[in-house]
Formats: sequence, structure tokens, C-alpha cells
Amino acid sequence: MAQREDVLRLDGQWARIRSGADRAAPAEAEALLMELIGALREPARTDPECAARLGLRLGDLAARRFAGGDRAGALAAVEEGLRHAQQAAGHAPEYARWYARGLINQGVWLSWPLSDGDRLPRHPLGAAAESGPSAMERAAGERARDLTRAAVGVWAALDQRDPVNRRGLAQAKVFLGDRLAELGAGEEAVAWAVDAEGGFRQLLLAAPGPEEAQEAEEALDHIGRQLELRLRHLSFDSLVSLRGRGLLPESLLPRAVVAARIQGVAEPEIAARLHLDAEQVRTMLEVTPWRAVWRFEVRGPDGLWNVQEHPWHGAADVRNRTAQDVGDELLRGFAASPDHPGDGVPWRVRVWWHEEGDPAGARFSRVVGPDTSAGRAPGGSTGTPS
Repeated sequence: MAQREDVLRLDGQWARIRSGADRAAPAEAEALLMELIGALREPARTDPECAARLGLRLGDLAARRFAGGDRAGALAAVEEGLRHAQQAAGHAPEYARWYARGLINQGVWLSWPLSDGDRLPRHPLGAAAESGPSAMERAAGERARDLTRAAVGVWAALDQRDPVNRRGLAQAKVFLGDRLAELGAGEEAVAWAVDAEGGFRQLLLAAPGPEEAQEAEEALDHIGRQLELRLRHLSFDSLVSLRGRGLLPESLLPRAVVAARIQGVAEPEIAARLHLDAEQVRTMLEVTPWRAVWRFEVRGPDGLWNVQEHPWHGAADVRNRTAQDVGDELLRGFAASPDHPGDGVPWRVRVWWHEEGDPAGARFSRVVGPDTSAGRAPGGSTGTPS
């Protein structure tokens, strides 16, 4: 008993340092954490609370390692921690929460190479991307997805009358959407994000105080931005599917309509398949601009593609125009300009929505010249060698 009390006292000391209530030099804090982990190992064999705390503290060690750039060390520590956390999870709701959060953290660290500096997917187009993840990165991303899905299950099994559990479940769904987006599963990523959005809206309505309300509002703002970004990578069929499943919020309908028009879908078909009035569609297209970003490249004698200067590398806001409309106008302008390299020199143009990215994400793509083959981008057009 004395040993258990000593260990829990040490855990309380670490918790105060972790929260910032007590101060300690980095080396001192590291030594205390390692001492605590060692002290918890023996009682964790039979004591659920010690097992849960050992899982939690190994998670703290993982976070410190990850912050220090040691991703492999972080993953090893969290893997061990989750074994102890899972052992304790069934003994108390709090231990289950710790376990679920550990699963999510492991998913974040596993999938780290699949996201860029802004934590947005590096390869949002999945298998269509021209430079996709390595086999090892994809396997890690798939495991991260499965771990995060398991965390959703843990949160969902807890009492949903408790707002802490409802918040945890909504947050877990956001993370699951992130993991799916990283693997290129755009439609399902949006579906989970919309599900999470509904959870946070309920939390906002029931928020007991300004702090909880602000947390829910910040989460909703984050989800809203993520949904707008993910919408850009969805096909019209995916948009129709989400609309049919009740997972395309009204706030996103103007963006969905624009996305369909960019892909070349005619207004009557947009209205019919998204269950909108023709006048609604026309109004949305007239008032909602999209940013067309284009880049012309000319192949030099060395075989390298050289990016052209403005105005052949630029952007503009356009309304009610398809990517092909924009691309065709650019083609005509370039062909008539003094910058055109002349017959016999290969050149190409791509048009993206909002920003340059993976060539597979271009909404219009045309390659012209000898010894070039045409390519088709999602929603784009096929070029013809001249």
C-alpha cells in the first residue's frame, strides 16, 4: 500500500510540472518522468489505476520525444503506453478517455508524413496523385486511420449524456476525417467532418458557460475551413452522394454548385441531382466566385519544363465559368501572343481551383507539341498534340 501511495504521490508531482503549476528544469522534469514510469511498471501489473497512469505517462514521454524530433521514439513509447491503457480502459470512464486520446495521438504521429506544414493532406487525391506517399507511409496512414476509428468507438461507448464524452466523440470524428483525407478518401472525410460538426453544434447549444461555447465555436470554425478545402477535391458524383446522405450542409451548397460547374456540369444537371431550383443554381453561380490559378510551361532544349512569366503564370477570380472555359481562353491568348514558342516546341498549361498543387488535381490540362501525349485531370479536358 505504501509503495502505491508513493507512486501516486510521484505521479501527482509530475502532473503539477506537466500543467505548469510547478517548475522544473528540462533535465529534472525528464528524470522525474522516467523515474515515475519505472515506478509505475510493477503495480501496473495488477492495479488498473496504475496501469492507466502508466499509459498516460508513456504518452507524455511520447509527446516529449515527438516534440524533440524523435518520431520513432515517440511511436515506441505510445505503443507501449496503449497496451497498459487498454488493459485499464474497462475499469473506469476516465481511463477509457485516456486510452481514446492515446489512440488519437498515435494516429497523428503515425500519419505525420502524409500532411504538410499546415496539417493539410499532401496527397488529397489518393491513388490519382502523381506523387503519392511511399508504401511505408501509406501503411502507416492506414494504421493511423484504423487507430482513430477505434478511438471513435471508445468514445461512442461512453455515456453520451456527459458533455465531456460528447465533446471527445466529436473531436475523434474530426481526427478520423483528417486521417481519411490524408489517404485520399475525400467523400468519407467530408462525411465524418459533417458528422463532427453536428456534434459540436449540439455542444454549442448546450454550453454551460462562455469557455465551453468558445471551444465549440473554434472547433466549428476549424471544421468549416476543412470542409471548404476538401470540397475542392470531390467529384460531382461524390457531391451528389453526400447530398443524398444528408451530409452536404446548406452552408456548403454554393461551393458544391461552383465545384460542379468548374468540372463542366451543366446548370440543369446540377439543379436536378443536387435537388435545387434552377434559379437557386444560377444565383449561386453568379454570386460565388472561384479562383482560377494557371501555369504555362514550355519545354526547353534540355528537356526541362520552364514556367512562363506573368500573365501566363497567374490567377483571377471568375464566376459561372468552367475550368475548360478558362483554359480555352488562356490557350487562345497564348497562341496569339509573342510568348508562344512556335510550332515544334512542346508546351503545356494547367488550371487549378484556388491554388497550384498536384498535376492530377488540375481542373484543366492541355499538352501541345510533338512527342507529347495528352493527359486528363479530374474534371479537366484532354489535350491533343498538334
